[in-house]
Amino acid sequence: MTAYSDADLRALADALGQRLRADHDHLVTAESCTGGWIAKTVTDIAGSSDWFDCGMAAYSYEAKQALLGVRPQTLETHGAVSRETVIEMVSGALVNSGASVAVAVTGIAGPGGGTEDKPVGTVWIAWKRRGGYPKAELFHFDGDREAVRRQTVAAALRGLM
Repeated sequence: MTAYSDADLRALADALGQRLRADHDHLVTAESCTGGWIAKTVTDIAGSSDWFDCGMAAYSYEAKQALLGVRPQTLETHGAVSRETVIEMVSGALVNSGASVAVAVTGIAGPGGGTEDKPVGTVWIAWKRRGGYPKAELFHFDGDREAVRRQTVAAALRGLM
């Protein structure tokens, strides 16, 4: 397990912001298990309004459907923590924003909620560029709730670069 400090996350967000600004890109976040932590991290950077469009924290099935266009069938068949759901989240974030780049996260941060198939620390992250195809990756993070969430934020930011 890698422990990410606030300074580590800030450095990742700062580097990402420089890259997005240089490329004239704008970011949207769709977050479940991180509850807006990615958006908070990037908006801690002065000048982030140049490259951050908006963030959506969608925990419930209803919010995922209403804010991000996740289909009820996807949630019923695959659950909230799945490749299928995170891909619909990242795509919906782009549809419902003016951004050119998106990241979406969904997972089980703990301490409860884990199952044998999806233990605590199971996190799906997806990235997508407007007009492109989404990329989704499964992670298994170790540690307590905060550690899982910090690792998720860091992986989401690194993946955007």
